[in-house]
Amino acid sequence: MAAPVVRGVRKLLKLVDFTPVPRRHRYKKKWATTEPEFPASRLALQNFDMTYSVQFGDLWPSIRVSLLSEQKYSALVNNFDAWDNVSAKLEHLGAKDFVKEAISPQELEPESDLSPPPSLNYSPNLRCFTFPRGDISRFPPARLGSLGLMDYYLMDAASLLPVLALGLQPGDTVLDLCAAPGGKTLALLQTGCCRNLAANDLSTSRTGRLQKVLHSYVPQDIREGNQVRVTSWDGRRWGELEGDTYDRVLVDVPCTTDRHSLHEEENNIFQRSRKKERQMLPMLQVQLLAAGLLATKPGGHVVYSTCSLSHLQNEYVVQGAIELLANQYSVKVQVEDLSHFRKLFMDTFSFFPSCQVGELVIPNLMANFGPMYFCKMHRLP
Repeated sequence: MAAPVVRGVRKLLKLVDFTPVPRRHRYKKKWATTEPEFPASRLALQNFDMTYSVQFGDLWPSIRVSLLSEQKYSALVNNFDAWDNVSAKLEHLGAKDFVKEAISPQELEPESDLSPPPSLNYSPNLRCFTFPRGDISRFPPARLGSLGLMDYYLMDAASLLPVLALGLQPGDTVLDLCAAPGGKTLALLQTGCCRNLAANDLSTSRTGRLQKVLHSYVPQDIREGNQVRVTSWDGRRWGELEGDTYDRVLVDVPCTTDRHSLHEEENNIFQRSRKKERQMLPMLQVQLLAAGLLATKPGGHVVYSTCSLSHLQNEYVVQGAIELLANQYSVKVQVEDLSHFRKLFMDTFSFFPSCQVGELVIPNLMANFGPMYFCKMHRLP
């Protein structure tokens, strides 16, 4: 039995070429630069399919196709330019000011002499135009206006909701804790309510983008005066640096930026090298929100926001920060009811109906804005 086996092995050995392969022709698969990488955007989609199919159930397929489709934009009118002319131009395109359409004069002018509850106060003077539901028209690029400033800023209309919810009042001191790239910071200034605005972002490159936005849209005397301060500090330390200081604080935290993660490879948090950073996001978000709450004066208000659908980055972070402040600082925080936003802006956005804390705009093909989560909190005196 052994002889046939030996003969078979010898025959096989004759067929094998043992001539050394020149080094330049050797190939090690794990070193090959031509080996295709698994795109971070595909990893993001796999992650979302696993988690969001459970979180949203039957809603997930429609949210998914909307996220993968082209995003819808709005035009935030620059009040520092000739805003009436700009508004007329945008109306001529068929767009409507969704803020003006939603908030009626009756709501802006309460019948009684009593002030409305804090949650019914909206940041004033914001003019933001969108095309109607189902209309996928695009706005032309912004242009220089008569005063040498850009006439409007293109943004996701849902990004304006956290600023509206903040309910700025004239003379407020305001902190935008994670300000870059600058759309919400610009909106805060458009209200005309900021006596002082601190705009912070840890990344110096991102604060550079913020400075460019301010330079393009805000008059020099405002952006270079005492009214606006741009910093690049660690936002987690703001409670120590400037505790009990601000009337209103916006905490628009770093997140998985769900739509960006599905469409862009650059700076995608689902890159394999950023796995630990992604896993640590909820902890970072809790720390930033806690710092924002501590920086707020007793009696002041904070709005927390993300552009993620994840309840781990949204409701759970809010609840975690409130518990942290109660246990470690004996500071009490109350979540305010924003459910009226669903009714006010139902013609513009699609809201997730089952949000336990705060409100969530979900992408929808007829109104492809978001995702945008926002929650308003009141630091009790």
